[in-house]
Amino acid sequence: MAYTDAPIVEDDVLHGAYRGEGGRLFWLALGTGVLTLLTLGIYRFWAKARIRRYLWSATAPGGNPFEYTGTGLEKFLGFLVAVVILAAYLGILNVVLLFLGFSVITGGDPNDPMVMFQQVLVLYINLFALIPLIFFAQYRARRYLLSRTRWRGVRFGAEKGAWGYTWRGCLLSILSGITLGLLSPLQTFKLEKYTWDRTWYGDAKFTQGGKWTSLYRAMIHVVIGVLLFIGAAVLMAVDPQLGLLGMVLFFVGYIWLIIGFIYYQVHAWRILAAYKVLGENIRFRSLPRTGTIIGTYIVGTIAVSLLTALALIPVGFLMAGLATFMDGANPNGLFGSPQGIAFIAIIAFAYIFAIIFAGALSMVFITQPILRHYVEETTVLNASGLDAIRQRVGDEVVDAEGFADALDVGAAF
Repeated sequence: MAYTDAPIVEDDVLHGAYRGEGGRLFWLALGTGVLTLLTLGIYRFWAKARIRRYLWSATAPGGNPFEYTGTGLEKFLGFLVAVVILAAYLGILNVVLLFLGFSVITGGDPNDPMVMFQQVLVLYINLFALIPLIFFAQYRARRYLLSRTRWRGVRFGAEKGAWGYTWRGCLLSILSGITLGLLSPLQTFKLEKYTWDRTWYGDAKFTQGGKWTSLYRAMIHVVIGVLLFIGAAVLMAVDPQLGLLGMVLFFVGYIWLIIGFIYYQVHAWRILAAYKVLGENIRFRSLPRTGTIIGTYIVGTIAVSLLTALALIPVGFLMAGLATFMDGANPNGLFGSPQGIAFIAIIAFAYIFAIIFAGALSMVFITQPILRHYVEETTVLNASGLDAIRQRVGDEVVDAEGFADALDVGAAF
């Protein structure tokens, strides 16, 4: 199946459908966000499970909704296990660094260049040491997610392979970095193939076909953005009088590069979807549009900003009234009394609530429309083969998404 934008003419197809409602999603996201705030973040595991359950049930290809069976307790316990392992890992790393003479906390002069260099070096060593765990967490989170997802009564699953994904991810990231992104398609394809070749739906296995070089066509706008950056640098270096033109060119290149990255993600998805096969001959066609994705981000961001600002207007008047009542013009009156401390706490609560409110709006105006677009632009070809798929023995994932939550990986839905 070649990558093409030609219309689908096959008869044996199953079209994607999404039936989520903005109002229900908003109140769900807002309510779970408030509970997360009131429980100092503990409820976020249950909140994520509830929102996923809603989004999965709203996704109904051929009228059959997905089912998410994961629980907040699973995620919470997995998080605790992952935090212990993560703390032990970083603790052992810092003990080794201390043994070698490196430490974040030193007794030397903080203005000493060598002391500053040592602190920066240890900081970056700790940051880079997290990269393997991030890849590990990504694979484990995906495997857990699949094991808790059902469709038409049949469960998805993935084989063990987190360590293989980890070393491949690290190696391919290094290759992509030292080639200044020229081998990014190789990284994208190899990691996609590694994960999907180990993915199952019931007793049918997925296979990722195609070639990594086919992804270069999706990089066209990234290349244009980079060339604009280079052109801006050359202009400013050759003739300082062309600095203004160079700055304009630099700005255009920056915007073009952002669009180019979105274009790459969308079209890489399209290309890779065209070469996925489930079982013997079940194939896929997914044709999301870059313009729709970018437009959704722009319009959604504007809507979220305006509605959040409007919602904060009465809160602002309330805060101003309270400040006047409590003699807010006098710093001692505001900070030197229990009432003043309570007032500061109310402001902090209102600020965090505004973030939660904006997050709930983002789910409605950005996340859900993009999910709807991807779902509705995806079609299953030779769909009658799905009727022959039966249940497969489940995969146990003990730590749920613990590593992903501890490292804040896979937080997006």
